[in-house]
Amino acid sequence: MKLGLIGTGRIGAFHAETLKTVPGVHEIVVADADATRACELADKLGLQAAASLEDMYAGGLDGVVITAATSAHATLIHQALDHGVPVFCEKPVALDVPGTRTVVERAAHSPVPVQIGFQRRFDAGYNATREALRSGELGWLHTLRACTSDQTPPPAAYIPTSGGLFRDCSIHDFDILRWLTGREVVSVYAQGANKGESFFADGDDVDTCAALLRFDDDTLATVTATRYNGAGHDVRLEVCGSKGARFVGLDDRAPMPTAEARLSWQQAAPYATFMERFHDAYVTELTAFTEVAAGRAENPCPAADALEALYIAEACDRSRRTGEPVAIADVRA
Repeated sequence: MKLGLIGTGRIGAFHAETLKTVPGVHEIVVADADATRACELADKLGLQAAASLEDMYAGGLDGVVITAATSAHATLIHQALDHGVPVFCEKPVALDVPGTRTVVERAAHSPVPVQIGFQRRFDAGYNATREALRSGELGWLHTLRACTSDQTPPPAAYIPTSGGLFRDCSIHDFDILRWLTGREVVSVYAQGANKGESFFADGDDVDTCAALLRFDDDTLATVTATRYNGAGHDVRLEVCGSKGARFVGLDDRAPMPTAEARLSWQQAAPYATFMERFHDAYVTELTAFTEVAAGRAENPCPAADALEALYIAEACDRSRRTGEPVAIADVRA
């Protein structure tokens, strides 16, 4: 299988290295708006670098992995579909609802799949919890508590194109909560705060947020995120039911120094980045894409699911600006 990879920044370089280990991938061609950066990555990993996207597609591809800047995602997805090439694209599909809807509509009528990168769906802990919940082992669900906490903030230049903390960071929580429960969020109430660098406020964003979500079966969820979790990169989920509970991300690298006198498990160096925390999930996710692109598997994360998560993120951002609860139906309108 011959794959193209567009975007050779941090996540692009990480995915390129991962793809080299995926069975059946025998050729990888990388491209970037910064041709020098693409060539440097190709030289480092022993890959090919395309002089342009047209050259990349002209050489024939079995699939393309899009890891470019968020603002370019929709255009690059449309371009890949124009060439009839299966697409894997990192979230989000687009920066706004109209742009995402356009891609969703195009993908729905495309003969080739569009898979969106929500890697938590491929994490062993989330999958085990989903199975426990759906088997009835946990009883009926009443509370979910999710957090996504970066150890250090991104560069200032990233913020204006990120879409904001809810769309860029918490959207992973919104997606995994829908996927795990099989339920839909009906309303949200959210708050945001800035106590760190001024470039967050300057970019009309927040560095810390909290949201209360109500699902259509009256399950409640809290979702928090921050760019300043000095203890380490922390992604966890608590799933609490009438018969039992599960905790995702509570392993020996969870950055949770205890205040108690004794600790019942060994602690190792905490996760520093999301790439460390979800390394195995990324491998499984990209392996799944090769199966989807080859027509041997169903799409595990279609663009329509990304739109549903975006509706929640949009509602949260609207709520934190107005200080009022927001119904998801109002965002869909």
